[in-house]
Amino acid sequence: MNTKLQPSKSAGTASDLAKYALAVLLVAAGLAVFYWFDGQWPTSLRALAVVAGLVSAAIVFLTTRKGGHTREFLSESRFELRKVVWPTRQEAMRTTWVVIAMVIALSLVLALFDVVIQNAVKWLLAR
Repeated sequence: MNTKLQPSKSAGTASDLAKYALAVLLVAAGLAVFYWFDGQWPTSLRALAVVAGLVSAAIVFLTTRKGGHTREFLSESRFELRKVVWPTRQEAMRTTWVVIAMVIALSLVLALFDVVIQNAVKWLLAR
């Protein structure tokens, strides 16, 4: 990565712990709405409540110190992804065919070993 994060010396501040608890409560509230209104609300609306709980919990989490570290990690990951040299379609197809051929060859070798061992065991047990 481009920067080095210093490990935190404490488990977190009181406000961070409160935000973690709030995030968990928001997820739980979304799930509670989903199950509490079963049969009364349409499934899509109940699923939307779960998504709203997850999104609001994520927003609350991102305001904590660990959330800041997470944002920084994701930002640096995107930066590193821009450096990746992606293969062309032709290179990807060629590599795919090589992998398929090797899988077939290895399966045939393993099948041959299986037949040989199976016949050896039958021969030993027939004696």
